[in-house]
Amino acid sequence: MLALEAPALLSVFGGKITTYRRLAEATMAKLAQFFPGMPGAWTAGVALPGGNFPWNSIEQVRSDLARRYPFLADATQLRLVRAYGTLAMDMLGDARGAADMGRCIGADLTEREIDWLVRTEWARTADDVLWRRSKLGLRLNATEVQVLEDYLARQTISVG
Repeated sequence: MLALEAPALLSVFGGKITTYRRLAEATMAKLAQFFPGMPGAWTAGVALPGGNFPWNSIEQVRSDLARRYPFLADATQLRLVRAYGTLAMDMLGDARGAADMGRCIGADLTEREIDWLVRTEWARTADDVLWRRSKLGLRLNATEVQVLEDYLARQTISVG
């Protein structure tokens, strides 16, 4: 085991959405010497959060969402299922109509979804919401981005 004289820092840049698990597991294998008893690689057989359905069943998940939340437009249903999988229903919760979603900031991004991202995915800034967690930044104009920034600035949502 290597002894560290000062706290270590590991930075990882690059990678692709298709190889992130392999990169993460290779990184953790290199760090294992600093964490005795750490379990080995395990992510290859585990679904991502919300991805607990067969690869060819996205339409079934969307259909289930549509039955439970019929007020959502078809495009919104599909976007939410692609973004959150089965967790979309957790995010939508007890919503019974569009009014329960809060204000729509733009590109069907609602206050309810923003609150979910803040609570569960550590989003703190407009960039977190629009670029790191989604690519909705491609669809919002400057005024809508400002509305989102103002909304986030007023939030006191606790994480966890």
